[in-house]
Amino acid sequence: MKKTDVLVIGAGASGLMAAYNLTRAGKTVTILEARNRIGGRIHTITNELFFQQAELGAEFVHGNLPVTLQLLNEAGIKYEHAGFEMWQYDNGRFTQNGEFIEGWDELIEKLSELTTDMPITEFLDTYFADERYAPLRKSAIRFVSGYDTAIPAKASAKALGNEWQNEDDEHQYRLTHGYCGMIKYLADTCKSVGNQIVLGSIVKNIHWEKGRVTATTADGIVYTADKAVIALPLGVLQAKDNAQSAITFTPEIPEQLNAIKQIGFGAIIKVLLEFDHAFWHDDAITKLVGAELKNMGFLLSSEAVPTWWTQSPYDTPILTGWLGGPAAFDRKDTSNEDMLQLALTSLSRIFKIAPDILKSKLIAWNIANWTADPFTLGSYAYDTVDSAEARQILFKPIDHTLFFCGEYLYDGPKMGTVEAALSSGKKVARLIVGE
Repeated sequence: MKKTDVLVIGAGASGLMAAYNLTRAGKTVTILEARNRIGGRIHTITNELFFQQAELGAEFVHGNLPVTLQLLNEAGIKYEHAGFEMWQYDNGRFTQNGEFIEGWDELIEKLSELTTDMPITEFLDTYFADERYAPLRKSAIRFVSGYDTAIPAKASAKALGNEWQNEDDEHQYRLTHGYCGMIKYLADTCKSVGNQIVLGSIVKNIHWEKGRVTATTADGIVYTADKAVIALPLGVLQAKDNAQSAITFTPEIPEQLNAIKQIGFGAIIKVLLEFDHAFWHDDAITKLVGAELKNMGFLLSSEAVPTWWTQSPYDTPILTGWLGGPAAFDRKDTSNEDMLQLALTSLSRIFKIAPDILKSKLIAWNIANWTADPFTLGSYAYDTVDSAEARQILFKPIDHTLFFCGEYLYDGPKMGTVEAALSSGKKVARLIVGE
């Protein structure tokens, strides 16, 4: 096998972005990917009959994000505003409101004043312990678990405050033809000059010394390079030694592996349901709600699968369910069939339609259990109190030979996003080129 300048381990958004920028800088690159496809936690599915376009993984561009939008514009990839109404179902009632949580502004203000970091549960117990704040505490914990897919007892209050203060609900986008177009653009650019992407390559060992890296795959194939970019999901790097995707380093890198354990990694199960029609537009539902749901984008609830969204502004009969955080981890071994039933039961309780009737309206369904996926083992990163210090360790190359990149190394307000992954890949490429 020919030797290249850089090995990139992992063909997700971060690894491909690193390889793309290294390619443009004239470096030779070999990308090794364990799956039989590129994209990692980006996975657009298309079918002539069902799910003509749906995202099993990343779906939105959460704001006017500079790295993501610059790349899309450069590639000529179309994206459009994902305008929608936010609804909530709680205690048997539907409500529409821009701010569901009474006291949220007070919470944000107190977070902005925080000087010593602590887990968000400790923060709430310290500053919002009064009984009148009980609904606020419940809502905040639900948001941390669901949206951030985090364990509230570990999630950094300061990081969450930074994230929440920088929410940009007015600028939410979807890629017109799915995120796969962006992934394909990055890969095609790399391959256009002869760089190689090797699928089905589960890297089990990285043997390194200064200026030389040898990667050995599960099937015994060996690749060599001057440097390596480790662009694996945090869940894989945190995996136990007996996991299918576990990777070892020779010599060992204990400081970096300990730092990796200090960053939180969430759990997620995503449910895609395509019905024979958008039943939430039916007159019976309008009567139940007391208003039309034709522009409903998100629906939040306290059900077992609590969060749902539509393809708004498109009138598409697809509902996407989202179960995140500890509840998703507890369900990681649940069969797809049982997850489907749980999802239908949740919708049944919300819309007062029997699960069997809802099931009869289904024409396709798909469960994306990223927490059980052996090459992901979770959702995306969240900050703990120790994450900032851990990232500083992982930012530093090991003997100018091993480099880490991934969305978990992003230190801005958009943790856990494609923007975070792309930013990290771009950053590590600049670091290598600049040496």
